[in-house]
Amino acid sequence: MRLLLNLLWIIFGGLLSALGWVMAGCLWCITVIGIPVGLQCFKLSSISLNPFGKEIVYENTGAVSFLLNILWLVISGWELALGNAILGVILCITIIGIPWGKQYFKIARVALMPFGAVVKREHVI
Repeated sequence: MRLLLNLLWIIFGGLLSALGWVMAGCLWCITVIGIPVGLQCFKLSSISLNPFGKEIVYENTGAVSFLLNILWLVISGWELALGNAILGVILCITIIGIPWGKQYFKIARVALMPFGAVVKREHVI
């Protein structure tokens, strides 16, 4: 089921979300100081390609992570979060689009504060 949902996700908009993460990562990697932020963007673009069956867990990583999250939020995080949140709202208008809208909300949450976020597989009981 996850495979089918992830394929439909890629076809109907997940690819655009992943390209947004990749574009932000490329822009951050232009400077040497921004390379860690760019690498984080590349890592999180993978969840934009196949979000079903994955969850995001935040770990306490300290002051450096907090400062990078603030810098990220000011420079490029709010744009990606806003775009994903708007797509989530649009998809949640219909009953059929609610599962995809929830995934966009998950990605919008990570777009606000990506540092300290770890992508893990959800365990199905």
